[in-house]
Amino acid sequence: MYHVVTGACGFIGANLIKALNERGISDIIAVDNLTKADKFLNLTDCEIADYLDKNEFLGLIENGQLDGGIEAILHEGACSDTMETDGRYMMANNYRYSLALLDFCQEQEVPFLYASSASVYGGGGVFREEREFEAPLNVYGYSKFLFDQIVRRRLANADAQIAGFRYFNVYGPRENHKGRMASVAFHHFHQYRKEGKVKLFEGYGGYGNGEQRRDFVYVGDVVKVNLDFLDSCTSGIYNLGTGRAQSFNELAAATVNACRGLEGKPALTLAELVAQGILEYIPFPDALKGKYQSFTQADLTQLRGAGYSADFATVEEGVAEYVKWLAK
Repeated sequence: MYHVVTGACGFIGANLIKALNERGISDIIAVDNLTKADKFLNLTDCEIADYLDKNEFLGLIENGQLDGGIEAILHEGACSDTMETDGRYMMANNYRYSLALLDFCQEQEVPFLYASSASVYGGGGVFREEREFEAPLNVYGYSKFLFDQIVRRRLANADAQIAGFRYFNVYGPRENHKGRMASVAFHHFHQYRKEGKVKLFEGYGGYGNGEQRRDFVYVGDVVKVNLDFLDSCTSGIYNLGTGRAQSFNELAAATVNACRGLEGKPALTLAELVAQGILEYIPFPDALKGKYQSFTQADLTQLRGAGYSADFATVEEGVAEYVKWLAK
């Protein structure tokens, strides 16, 4: 019996495979699309039983060749580029693909854990898993939103576990391949290493310079939640953030100070970082005005109610660990 991880060469998928390995599980089918071949680097320290291209995997499912052979599917595969404008591609890749796997798992009575997204909330200020607060602003968010609606309709009569996680701003190891879509922490690290400074947006929308706030969640915590739910067989759709909004100033300061620590230099306060020109504010882009989330914070009521009680890393804790990994 195999665990299947889709999006296996991607950011969260590769971290899930590594965590399964640490549990002694290596009978894993890794599924992805390696059109961008460099993603394979995320799996070079992982143990898997087989690799399948996404289309090959779907063919095996449709032909019944994997019937009875799957222990669980952890579905992380998706187009995660929020700037993608090809709606047909987005819906085929994020919605139809997910629906095919959901149908298979229900027929086979196999647990299905999947990646949703906080983008389903759009520009609203309430981040709670209820229909009235969901209004995606782009086709990526809509693809995730629509699949969540299908799941909601099926949960009451489900024959096996279905658990969806609305990821907030995830950062951490194994995101190097994501380019401009990599986390802010990733870009801050490389900007500081290259230029000796980090640039943030000036104030906008009632927020001061660098004071826009997001729910930044460390990928290690994302993995822990997924595996905890896999163990508990709990179903539902859940926010997966820290429940704590922290500013871009805090993130930048944590990144710079973690780098300085590795250089044997003392930590600096935010005021000192600004005074020394290590943290610099740049004008807020006109193109983002009216389209920018200045605040996100996961409501964890449902997640905690489902029994997940572990603490989540703060930005300071998670970034310190991540910077050590990036600096290796």
